[in-house]
Amino acid sequence: MGSRPSFIDDLARTPPVPGGESANDVIADRDDALLDAYSRTVINALERVQQAVVFVSVERTLPGKNERHAGTGSGFLFTPDGYALTNSHVVHGATAIRVTLADGSNHEASLVGDDPSTDLAVLRIGSAEPLPHAELGESSKLRVGQIAIAVGNPLGLAQTVTTGVVSALGRSLRSASGRMIYDVIQTDAALNPGNSGGPLVNSAGQVIGVNTAIIPGAQAICFATAIDTAKWVIMQLFAHGRVRRAYIGVAGTAVPIARKAQRYFGLETASGVRVMEVGKGSPAALGGLRVDDTIVAIDGVAVDGIDALQRVLDASKIDRTVEIIVLRLTQKLTLRVTPTEPASTRSA
Repeated sequence: MGSRPSFIDDLARTPPVPGGESANDVIADRDDALLDAYSRTVINALERVQQAVVFVSVERTLPGKNERHAGTGSGFLFTPDGYALTNSHVVHGATAIRVTLADGSNHEASLVGDDPSTDLAVLRIGSAEPLPHAELGESSKLRVGQIAIAVGNPLGLAQTVTTGVVSALGRSLRSASGRMIYDVIQTDAALNPGNSGGPLVNSAGQVIGVNTAIIPGAQAICFATAIDTAKWVIMQLFAHGRVRRAYIGVAGTAVPIARKAQRYFGLETASGVRVMEVGKGSPAALGGLRVDDTIVAIDGVAVDGIDALQRVLDASKIDRTVEIIVLRLTQKLTLRVTPTEPASTRSA
């Protein structure tokens, strides 16, 4: 056999560094420092939000049966006077709602209102003293890759913490009940049944999303409704007890628009909403929208993402024809669509 190349022996020897430490020791110290910094970040974020996280338990009477069904989930206080945010699917149809605070105290809760379209609900509990509450962040400033921390009560295990990153932004997905949920944050911070309604927070301890759903059987593909959407829903529920919005019948996702296309078509936005699904017989279908169209404006208002689309389609657009600007292959088209109000809210 030939002799071993000398550079292998050189690699096997770790040269000393000033102070008598080996390079391997220095690398290990740096790794420890990074780990400690990450740990401190997570711990500091938790200290700002954990006392605001609550355990939600509900009772429902099953349709057509004289028996009660119990359910649980998570939530978090966002005001000192006892308002809490959770998922609609956690409390919708409940005959009784109880909230357990981080200090172990139990409170009866009333439903201010819920919005199945975003899977959000606002609860109110009474308290003579100011309560610990979470600070709401801004999901519009999120970047893919930043730290995401989930807190909740998976499988009844209170105050469980998982960490990960923001995996993607501007998602839309259909819930298990068939609802479309828009402007969704994807994260790999692990969620399990019972996490629903709990906060997803950033490294500063600010809530950036409301944990909503997972893909069963997938590994670390979890979703949260963006907090900017939640803020708008909260205001609607405070004002009306429900959310009235115009409906056109599309599912979509935010996509970037090439600069060349922006200049060519004279667009005011660098992104739009690509149509992934058009409901049969929906206002969008009747108005000529197609799968793979990219919506860039409605009635002259730029639409750069799902959240913007939802905001434009407010109650003032119900039963009023609007002009929707779309990009279709190499064309910019103006389509006329008359939004309606979803049947589930017409009777509310």
